[in-house]
Amino acid sequence: MHLDGAADANVAVRVVVEENSSSRSVAARFAQSGALVSDVCPIVGQIYRKVVIRLVVCSYLEDIQETSSVKGSKMNRIFAYGDKVLLIDSKKRRYLTTLVEQGEFHSHSGFVAHDLVIGQTEGVVIPTTKGALFSVLRPTLEDFVLEMPRGAQVIYPKDLAPICMIADIGPDTHVFESGIGSGALSMTMLRYGASITGYEIREDFANRAKSNVRSFLGAHALDRYAIEIRDAYEGIDGTDFDRVVLDLPEPWTVVPHASRALRRGGLLVAYTPSITQAVQVRQAMGSEWIESRTLEVLHRTWHIEGMAVRPDHRMVAHTAFLTVGRYIGTASAPL
Repeated sequence: MHLDGAADANVAVRVVVEENSSSRSVAARFAQSGALVSDVCPIVGQIYRKVVIRLVVCSYLEDIQETSSVKGSKMNRIFAYGDKVLLIDSKKRRYLTTLVEQGEFHSHSGFVAHDLVIGQTEGVVIPTTKGALFSVLRPTLEDFVLEMPRGAQVIYPKDLAPICMIADIGPDTHVFESGIGSGALSMTMLRYGASITGYEIREDFANRAKSNVRSFLGAHALDRYAIEIRDAYEGIDGTDFDRVVLDLPEPWTVVPHASRALRRGGLLVAYTPSITQAVQVRQAMGSEWIESRTLEVLHRTWHIEGMAVRPDHRMVAHTAFLTVGRYIGTASAPL
């Protein structure tokens, strides 16, 4: 092997592949060459040192890959171009990115070439060019909702799961949703297996929601996701919906429309930031509705360090009130 002073890290990596050499052995050879030329030409010496850093990183990844390969097929979901990954640094800061050819993730701690992640398994720890370490994982739905691009304020995970529970969202559930926003709730219900007809008055929000759904769930999820640029206050086309889910400033105005759109026994859930909004929703539910209730979810984490335990000083308290009611239609005479 012979490389002149213009060699860079990418050339060195090709040497590793073409000569089937280990990164560690090539790094040692470059380190020796770099020491010899540094005194003669400092610039060339710096180039050699950059090559060594890149090769040391490759060596580290070879060790990780060798270790993970013996742990069975469950560990073999390797990263590929187009995958979304979550990078977590030593201070637990989280960064969402998509792996692309020749891509790089940059931060104040240095950068990570996407190529170094390709072929690795979840949980791999990647060093940056400055020696900082990032753990690489596939983002969960919770991760994606918190980090995804947004145009409107999203419903946070602490409310997403309860909404799907009290609305009884499941496979083949036909849902009418209005107030789409950035698509967090849509994404969650689609993940549960529902099909959604949505009304959104802002086209940019609708486009953002569809983009986020496609990005996380895949293009096939759009087959169960139809958004129309329409105002739910003016009415709902269609009948026999199983569920109506609303995230609107005045959801009580949609309750009469929901009465005509829902099947008997269907559920309506309204997400409202203020209690006065929740009161008006409840008032709009007349004798055709039963089992009405309003709840609030408070999320408090705990600090646990050995036997020293206490609630964390900060918590996610109020975000919104969830109001649910069940539509039974006009009361019929008892049998």
